[in-house]
Amino acid sequence: MIPTANKNIAVTQNGSQGFVYLPLIAGWLVPGAGHFLLRKWGRGALLAASILGMFALGIAMQGKLYSSAHDILEILGLAGDLGNGLLYIVSRMLGLGADSVQVTTADYGSRFIVVAGLLNVIAAVDAHNLRTGRKA
Repeated sequence: MIPTANKNIAVTQNGSQGFVYLPLIAGWLVPGAGHFLLRKWGRGALLAASILGMFALGIAMQGKLYSSAHDILEILGLAGDLGNGLLYIVSRMLGLGADSVQVTTADYGSRFIVVAGLLNVIAAVDAHNLRTGRKA
């Protein structure tokens, strides 16, 4: 039993070397970047394609990018949009996304953008858990 305990200590020490929040921050800023830093190429590519695809479809459907929050639903929408990291920031700077929903597809587009942000947050936390050794 003692060698097993020593092995767990070694894994914990290796997992805590360096800046453990780098995959979390990079994964939030750029979809899939946290997994790419950890050399999880397949998972990172799948997440990047999914998040970028959902965000692009949402913008193409004239989805709303939340910029302010006047009620609880807009606060939740803004939180989801902020999960997109640099995608949200660059899109706001370029003036992409609708200011208000004008057509039915824009409502679906808004939801695509919010869900892309939430998926990006989950992916960034997953990269952090891989880095710290909580997940294999």
